[in-house]
Amino acid sequence: MATYTYTAVERSSGRERRGSIEGSSRAQASNRLKAQGLAPTTLQVEPIGPAASGPSRPGGRAPETRRAFLGWRGVDFGPEVSRRGLMLFTRQLATLVNAGLPLTRGLEILGRQERSPRFRRVLEELTEGIGAGGMLSDGLRQRPRLFGALYVGMVQAGEAGGVLGVVLDRLAHFLEKTERLRGRVKTALIYPAILMTVAAGIMAVLLVLVVPKFELIFSGLLRGQPLPAPTRVLLGLSAVIREQAGLILAACVLLGFGLQRVRRTVLGARLGDRLILLLPLLGDLVLKAAIARFTRTLGTLLASGVAILEALALARATCGHAPVAAALTAAQERIKQGDGLARSLEATAVFPGLVTGMMAVGEETGSLPPLLGRLADIYDEEVDNAVAGLTALLEPILVVLMALMVGFIVIALFLPIVSVIQHLQ
Repeated sequence: MATYTYTAVERSSGRERRGSIEGSSRAQASNRLKAQGLAPTTLQVEPIGPAASGPSRPGGRAPETRRAFLGWRGVDFGPEVSRRGLMLFTRQLATLVNAGLPLTRGLEILGRQERSPRFRRVLEELTEGIGAGGMLSDGLRQRPRLFGALYVGMVQAGEAGGVLGVVLDRLAHFLEKTERLRGRVKTALIYPAILMTVAAGIMAVLLVLVVPKFELIFSGLLRGQPLPAPTRVLLGLSAVIREQAGLILAACVLLGFGLQRVRRTVLGARLGDRLILLLPLLGDLVLKAAIARFTRTLGTLLASGVAILEALALARATCGHAPVAAALTAAQERIKQGDGLARSLEATAVFPGLVTGMMAVGEETGSLPPLLGRLADIYDEEVDNAVAGLTALLEPILVVLMALMVGFIVIALFLPIVSVIQHLQ
């Protein structure tokens, strides 16, 4: 018997629970948790004794944890497959299952045509687990970095209801919509990013290579006369960058690393998201994207047969926005007290009236999942329009800023030359 540490969600209340449970295998431990009314999201074997820690490092990782961390051939190259690869795999598996093929046969077919050796190994392990009597969701749960809680929860609901093919089809549609929105945002931001990179490169070349040569010319022509104020500022900035380039670069790296660490904390994420919401255009865009992700996730989960509290817990974990997550937590508590979903979300004062109004109609008519999908489509379109508008506004702003920076450098370099010409006259 092995001891497994778990993180699970209570099906009745939606609360998250952590603890440990014994079982002869992961499948048995998972089944015992399900019998207790829990939906496990992570389930890992607990290291026991010095052998689990490794012979040379007492505080080392357990063998399975180490293998999951190191990945293929002992090196961690990131996820076994990209988001797009996971989307294509889900769509292909849904097609095969809906065509009547057994699940193990479908996984074998996809494994043979998979080009990535790491993901091929994942599919082989899934096939072996199902062949040994396990469930697909149990195998997916062992790869939390690749298959998140949302993916596992939907597959588990499909297995419980006997509609795995339908759920996989909905999941593939959800991933396709999410990837399409992410691709639109990336495409819209490519031009501003290139423009900012070119502007930074031009400024670096001027300050590091061009300005020092003018400094030598000025020292020979002016012969001790004071330089104009803009020229002194420019020369001082150039000297600081040339002499302290390593220190400035190290400070930028440390600052970025520190902000990233703070952003990963609960308080830092909440504060960062609230600050972003205060920005004129970007805040509205981020909130709309979070609402679109939440409504699509919740609608897909409810349509797949997941209970409302469990669906809210999964949607909260995947929304990626701290104020929206906090609002969903508050809404869960109100739902436990007997309130409806629309009224609970309306009380948080985070969601617009369109969202809560359409949810109320969906609850009254019993068509909440399709209305949530319609809401997601509406907000996806609004996000697309907002990104296009923001990009159209950023382009002239960046061009003007680059022109001002280059113009300041040119004026600062030519003011001493004008002074010399006037002195000679």
